[in-house]
Amino acid sequence: MRQAATALGQAHDAGQGLVMLYESGFTETLRLELSLEGRLQQALDSGGLRLVHQPQVDRHGQLIGNAALARWRDGERGEVSPAAFIPLAERTGLIQSLGRWVLEQACAQQRRWQLAGLQPPPVAVNVSPRQLLAAVTPMSTLVAAALERHGLAPDLLELEITESGILPITGVSGEIERLAALGVTLAIDDFGTGYSSLESLHRLPINKLKIDQNFTANLTTSASARAIVRTALTMARELGMQTLVEGVETAEQAALLEGLGCDGYQGYHFSRPLEVEAFTALLVQRQQGSAG
Repeated sequence: MRQAATALGQAHDAGQGLVMLYESGFTETLRLELSLEGRLQQALDSGGLRLVHQPQVDRHGQLIGNAALARWRDGERGEVSPAAFIPLAERTGLIQSLGRWVLEQACAQQRRWQLAGLQPPPVAVNVSPRQLLAAVTPMSTLVAAALERHGLAPDLLELEITESGILPITGVSGEIERLAALGVTLAIDDFGTGYSSLESLHRLPINKLKIDQNFTANLTTSASARAIVRTALTMARELGMQTLVEGVETAEQAALLEGLGCDGYQGYHFSRPLEVEAFTALLVQRQQGSAG
C-alpha cells in the first residue's frame, strides 16, 4: 500500500491522467524530498534564505524594476537551485510561508533603501496560484499589512502572478480585484506557458505581461517563437498593458525585441541577479548619474 501511494504521488506530480508503476527509486526520491522539505522549513524558521535582485531595464538600458528572487544556501547541500526548492514548496504547501517571507523581505528592503536616501524602482515579487487559492489569510490582506508596516507606497510593489493563476475556473478574480484596489502593479508571469483566456486578460485589472524566457531562447532561430512574441506584444499594447521579456541573454535577442516594441527586459545580457550590496551600489550609481 505504501508503494502504491508513492507511485500515486509520482503520477500526480508528473501530470494529469497518468498511471505509474512503483519503482524502487521512488522511495529514495521521496526520502530525499522529505529531508529537503525539513531543511527548507528550518531555513525559513532560522533565516537561512536571502533575496537577490535582478535589474529590469527599458530599451535604453535604464533601470525600471527589480525582480526579487529567493535563494537558499543550505549547510549540507550548499546552494540549492530555485528549480529544486520552489516546486518542492509548491507541492508541500511551504509556498505559503515562503511567499510571505519574500513579500516581507522585499518590502523591508525597499524601505531600507528609501531611508538611505535612495530611490528604488518597483520591486517585483512572485505570487503562486496557491497563495491566491489556499491561503488562510487572503493575499490582499497580507500585502496591505506589509505596505502599511513598512510605510511603502503601493506603486513600489509589483506582484507577478503565474499565468495559470488567473484561469476563471480558479475563482481568484475577486482577490485580484482587491489586490488591484490597493494600488500595486499586477503582472502576468511566464506568459505563453499557461492557459489564460483572452477574456480573463480583458476583464481583470492586469497592468503588465511578462513573456516567458522559453520563447526568448528560441527568438533568433525560430520563426514561430518570434511570431508568438510579436503577437503577445501587440496584444498587450492593444489592451493598454506594459510588457517585459524574461531571459534576454544576447545583444541579438535584445535588438529583435526592441524592433518588436518591447517595453522592458530582464536577463543576463543586462545583469545577473545581484546581492543586496551590489544592487545598492547600482542604485547609488544611478542616482549620482541623474544628479550629474
